[in-house]
Amino acid sequence: MPSNKWHIIIIGGGVAGLTAALHLAERGLKPLLLEAHPSQIGGRLAGTGEVIVGGQPFPLEHGVHGLWDGYIHLKHMLARHNLLPELIPAREEEWIYRSGSFIGRSPIGSTIRNSLLPAPFHYLQLFVKPSFLWTIDWRDWLSLLHVWSVLIMAVGVDPFGENQPLSGENLGRALRRWGPAIRALFVGLTRNGMSTHPDNVPLAGFLAFLRFYTVLRRRAWAFSYLPQGGGPLCEALAARITALGGEIRPGVRLHHLKKDGEDWRLEVDSAKGSLTLHSQFVLLATDSPNAAAIIKGSFPAESENLFFPQGMENAVIHLWFGRKPRRAHEAGIFSGDFQMHNFFWLDRLYEPYRNWSDQTGGSCIEVHIYGPPEALAQPDALLITQVLSEFYKAHPDLKGALLGQHLQRNAASHTLPALGERGSHLGIETPWPGLFCAGDWVQDPAPCFFLERACFTGLKAANAILQASGQPAFETLPYPAAEPLAGWIENLMRRGRENIRKRKKGASHEREPADPTIER
Repeated sequence: MPSNKWHIIIIGGGVAGLTAALHLAERGLKPLLLEAHPSQIGGRLAGTGEVIVGGQPFPLEHGVHGLWDGYIHLKHMLARHNLLPELIPAREEEWIYRSGSFIGRSPIGSTIRNSLLPAPFHYLQLFVKPSFLWTIDWRDWLSLLHVWSVLIMAVGVDPFGENQPLSGENLGRALRRWGPAIRALFVGLTRNGMSTHPDNVPLAGFLAFLRFYTVLRRRAWAFSYLPQGGGPLCEALAARITALGGEIRPGVRLHHLKKDGEDWRLEVDSAKGSLTLHSQFVLLATDSPNAAAIIKGSFPAESENLFFPQGMENAVIHLWFGRKPRRAHEAGIFSGDFQMHNFFWLDRLYEPYRNWSDQTGGSCIEVHIYGPPEALAQPDALLITQVLSEFYKAHPDLKGALLGQHLQRNAASHTLPALGERGSHLGIETPWPGLFCAGDWVQDPAPCFFLERACFTGLKAANAILQASGQPAFETLPYPAAEPLAGWIENLMRRGRENIRKRKKGASHEREPADPTIER
């Protein structure tokens, strides 16, 4: 075909775009994938270069990613192409809570995923841990019924599956009656995924988040790390796509789409200047802010009322020390009065850091900061100084051992999970024939998040294009079912809501005036 004419063009080289390109290339369709970044492939899973500390190079990423137990399509795809490395299972996640001068800490991860109590009661196992009991106070005990009511709501309400946006409701309002420590714990857990203040987190996104990552199954809390990080994995995926006949062009950014007869016309910018491409099918697999800019710029009238989830920025700080902390688990969360959020000791996870630590006895921690906006707006030096001041409150034994620091700011591309009003949130198939969407921001009933949602929607978009091209679709896998007790509670609550709706519908019919034509 001419160099500007393609059967399928994919916009965006993140996990969604790579997934779709791989599956399409497997069927011999040879897609063209356009990635705006000039040198990195993989989106938020990509590497971001390296930093030199003490003469030693260390690879960097947008942030540590875990492959959770529910990431079944992502792991299946990687394993099918012999790209899944030997993962490092997570052992423990520590909760470090600060309230004024008080600092409490409790290992909670293994307790939740190995609880003797069935879901959704498995959180009660925390209350037999002395360290957890030491961290909470009487206000937390008094609020347990309110805590339980929200957890049960997460069991019984499936916002994604029911397409229930719960408009106007947010996490801050749902947790307003919780005690301070338990509230801080759940806010910390949620901020690791939602990347913003509780008052900005839509309740629908929070409930869907809880359902997928914990309340329905104890095992859902289990996850593993990539031993080399996400960068090498993304490069391996890209190499596999090109080996199957697909093409990847970095440094190319789409800025306008237009239907041109039976095909699509794409106006793109690259290092070589502006270019016009033509394609029968287009898959928009960028992040939510870029997708919104492209759709609204290309179809201003039709997209006026469309909803796109918000993209969130964050900062990642690395701190190197000349010795190891006396007490620290491999990962966890800071919450309460800490400005920091989740953390990972990289010398316990990634091979380059682990090898350096074995040779020197040093350690390196990665700390994430998800806001508020005024915190992220601070100059780099001030933000690092504040983080160090807070960090030494949790680890005073590392004072005087700092070897280096590095701050990385990530653009506002991390999706804040939310649902638009029915009909306003784009799904995989769009109102424009031949244009499809994929990414963790796309509306779909599947109970998955982030990397897995990007992979799953990329697979479903590829299947839609395959079927339109007369090709067989790939199989999708069922997600793990809820544990029996949690499943029974979920079904009970759903039946109750259905009965209430039927009664309301019957009452409204009774109040309607009789049709005189029927009476005659």
